[in-house]
Amino acid sequence: MVNEKKFLPISKKDMRERGWDECDLIVVTADAYIDHHSFGTAIISRVLEAQGYKVGIIAQPDWKTLYDFQKLGKPKYGFLVNAGNMDSMVNHVRHVSSLN
Repeated sequence: MVNEKKFLPISKKDMRERGWDECDLIVVTADAYIDHHSFGTAIISRVLEAQGYKVGIIAQPDWKTLYDFQKLGKPKYGFLVNAGNMDSMVNHVRHVSSLN
């Protein structure tokens, strides 16, 4: 059953509070985890949760080490990865007219 009043797990402690030993799926996002319907990570995660999957979130991991990627343990089915709310290429573009 979906409990929309609780945030999705971001730590082993959160998983224990839900009585989980493992996640079915772990969503990895470059953004902060914001549980709101305007953020793709939250939408996808909640849809999966509504289908009965145990979903964990790894937000803004340090990609230079394994620590953040291992903090929820090994998922039963796999990882889902997204670049966040804004495309990574857009983040590198500077609006030229704002400099004039």
